Amino acid sequence: MTPGSVRVRVPASTANLGPGFDALGMALCLHDTVEVTVTGAAVRVEVTGEGAGAVPTDEKHLVARALRAGADALGVALPGVLLRCHNAIPHARGLGSSAAAIVAGVAAAYALAGKELDEHALQVAAEFEGHADNAAASLYGGLVLAWSEGVRYRAVRLEPHPGLAPVVLVPDTLSATSVTRGLLPGNVPHTDAAFTVGRCALAVHALTARPDLLLPATEDRLHQDYRESAWPETMRMVRELRENGVAATVSGAGPTVLALPSGGSLPSRVDTAGFTVRALPVDRTGVVVEPGGTNSR
Repeated sequence: MTPGSVRVRVPASTANLGPGFDALGMALCLHDTVEVTVTGAAVRVEVTGEGAGAVPTDEKHLVARALRAGADALGVALPGVLLRCHNAIPHARGLGSSAAAIVAGVAAAYALAGKELDEHALQVAAEFEGHADNAAASLYGGLVLAWSEGVRYRAVRLEPHPGLAPVVLVPDTLSATSVTRGLLPGNVPHTDAAFTVGRCALAVHALTARPDLLLPATEDRLHQDYRESAWPETMRMVRELRENGVAATVSGAGPTVLALPSGGSLPSRVDTAGFTVRALPVDRTGVVVEPGGTNSR
């Protein structure tokens, strides 16, 4: 691994998009930035913004762990580094903060090793979470369709419709994927599975070509209702938005709500008390690495 420094800018993401559980993801214009400098000393981490004072500042930090995993995957030695993490993505809110940190670390490892990002970078990143939807969205930008083949993670990027105007509603409460996954049943009715498969296929079409179909396309029977006890206010907001004609889903593991209103504005009659409302356009670029002051992907 060569001496020097790199700057990595990585977007937030929203996963599932209703029926696409562990399969659909989309990158959003909210970014964490990580500056990685090879020092030759121990791993040190400085954090500003989200997570400051609450996350590790040594080799246990998620970006540092992903950096090491990336270096190991490339067969290069990881020297001491200084990580300066400038975080804007809220933690434990269902906006892909952990995936963004992982992608930042892996992308930095590739850059410091003088390598271009490839499909194996997704594999390294996805292994941390056990699914590839958020990581693929942060890597590739736009809309992604992710799947696994045994232990291999794969994803393809799709171009989202230019009329998509995502709005997120972020509550103060936190959520943990490990907790919400524990609420899912081992089996679901065949009718619900068949319904969700159809809606997931429709969601791909709606998100890329027919946004007028987003309301039915984002309906889910596979996971959201089962996890309502983890975020009852989130589900209340999802239902209120949908009753007012706005396609709305739980973002990832929650508790953030993703809304896809026509025209980009929520109806004024919707009561958003308890939520911070933010318009976040689709990030169509994905992770950006700037080595040595030169922009590159």
